[in-house]
Amino acid sequence: MIDVIIAGGGPTGMMLAGELRLHGVNVVLLERDPEPTKVVRALGLHARSIEVMDQRGIAGRFLDAGTTHPLAGFFAGIDRPAPERLDTKYPVVLGLPQPQIERLLTEHAIEAGADIRRGSTVVAFSQDDEGVTVELSDGTSLRARYLVGCDGGRSTVRKLAGIDFPGEPTRVETLLGEMEIGIPWEEAMPLMLKVRETQKRFGVGPIGGSATYRVVVPAEGVNEDRSVMPALDDFKEQLVRIAGTDFGVHSPRWMSRFGDATRQAERYRSGRVFLAGDAAHIHPPTGGQGLNLGVQDAFNLGWKLAAAVHGWAPSGLLDTYEAERHPVAEEVLNNTRAQIELMKVEPGPQSVRRLLTELVRFEEVNRYLTEKIIAVSVRYDLGSEDDLVGKRIGDLALKRGGLYDQMHAGRGILLDQAGTLSADGWADRVDHLVDVSEDLGAPAVLIRPDGHVAWAGEDQASLEGELARWFGDAR
Repeated sequence: MIDVIIAGGGPTGMMLAGELRLHGVNVVLLERDPEPTKVVRALGLHARSIEVMDQRGIAGRFLDAGTTHPLAGFFAGIDRPAPERLDTKYPVVLGLPQPQIERLLTEHAIEAGADIRRGSTVVAFSQDDEGVTVELSDGTSLRARYLVGCDGGRSTVRKLAGIDFPGEPTRVETLLGEMEIGIPWEEAMPLMLKVRETQKRFGVGPIGGSATYRVVVPAEGVNEDRSVMPALDDFKEQLVRIAGTDFGVHSPRWMSRFGDATRQAERYRSGRVFLAGDAAHIHPPTGGQGLNLGVQDAFNLGWKLAAAVHGWAPSGLLDTYEAERHPVAEEVLNNTRAQIELMKVEPGPQSVRRLLTELVRFEEVNRYLTEKIIAVSVRYDLGSEDDLVGKRIGDLALKRGGLYDQMHAGRGILLDQAGTLSADGWADRVDHLVDVSEDLGAPAVLIRPDGHVAWAGEDQASLEGELARWFGDAR
């Protein structure tokens, strides 16, 4: 009996595999593709995702591999500097193509002991009170306590589970690829910038110091067969139509297309089967939020599944995954819809864009939209009126160093400034950290393994109630 089978080896699946292995959960990850993808569908990590990596001690790998960029112009491409004093130690965008993110997360999962099987496709499953039997395309089957579908927008797991995926189909489509251009960049750049003044879904730019360029251009229409990839001639025709030149594009490394379909699974759970990442929600890529949203799904789900596997999960803990993450994705779907509208070239959307451009000059509006994109403002509704409860906690400066350095094991933490509280009955699941921080506006906080505050105060009885709510019975 395997503890957890994960279908899908993208960033969400690999992140979840690493999280589960951190807690000693037996994990088998099944990935359909025999080799890692070279297609770049995401370009980097936002602040909250970098924080997540930092909480597990692996942020340095990503920072070393990527390039930090100023956090500006990410809401519908409206050019505005990032607000000052954002509540994060990473007020940047980390430029790092998706294949590299996947590679680093895969390395982390393998180091942690995950069993990754490429070329394996889920074709059917059945579940009972004890577990899930998963049938593979090669005729073999596996048995696990839980199955998690991280297998993308066309998720087989979601379809087999009978979970509806309501929303809107693709209305506008965009071509994306990496290729070489036939004119000097000094000549191409002014042409590109001129088009970008009105066409925000257009771009041509060099990738690092190589001869390869990333090309983004609106497609002529919507291809009903999503499996059909564009040809080089499609890029040339659209470049000429929109920019007046095809930039001499040639020698493509890869080519793809993406749409603005917006859909969300009506449920994230069916018995012992869960959905995460694009299997649970798809939306336009505006603001670069999709990969980040999936990684954060995995971060929320991992410790809860581990608790269930190890037998200490309190009643209802697994249901909090959907209760917390569904509204977050719903907000992302909403803001990406709005951004797509603001990027249209028709007079109506352009007039709204001009108005919002004026509003973003106000610092609070700019901060609100920026924090929405980078996900540092996410607060789960945990039923408390305390402003701290439900929020993700920053890397507080403690006497012994940063708080995130104490979170690498993925356990709960009772941060107790006065040293008067106790979590003795939960010592196998929660670390009692007696330390002080000038940045913490509460005598003590109980922090979940995903970095969100579950309780704040100084009363031992109320603390024990929340310890039991999130970490099960005392032992």
